[in-house]
Amino acid sequence: MHPTGTHIQYLHLCHRKLWLFANGLNMEHTSTLVAEGKLIDENAYPQRASRYQQLQIENIKIDHYDAQLGIVREVKKSNKKEGTHIAQLKYYLFVLERNEVEVQHGILEYPKLRITEEVWLSDEDRQQIPQWEQQVMTIIKRDSCPEKVNKPICKKCSYYDFCYVENENV
Repeated sequence: MHPTGTHIQYLHLCHRKLWLFANGLNMEHTSTLVAEGKLIDENAYPQRASRYQQLQIENIKIDHYDAQLGIVREVKKSNKKEGTHIAQLKYYLFVLERNEVEVQHGILEYPKLRITEEVWLSDEDRQQIPQWEQQVMTIIKRDSCPEKVNKPICKKCSYYDFCYVENENV
């Protein structure tokens, strides 16, 4: 099994979230922040559907691929988790290269902030990304859930209630 872009993003964000997601506990559908991100992706660039194609290869799904220029575009709501977004986009570029799909670079777009960032795949990335894939597999195959990380970002996570619920003995 190859990881998805979400697996790679969660690897760089929280191993607990990665494990929970990969083991069937998906809380994203209850998150208003996730819903807002999907709305931004769908509505920020309405002309995209006619200009770019959607690709599904291995376990990744790329919504905006410009085949003429070899550019992958990824739309995000906020740049607060920028490192995870970059890792996810680099993974997409890596998977396309591995499958001999023409790709030059990627572009991260933050429409609410009016920011774009080009993302390039380096030789170092090409060596490191197979290690990310191995790390994902190691984490998701664990028998038990990793410990919570207790970061400020946890408060906005869709898994917050799961991680921080207190058992009350009455």
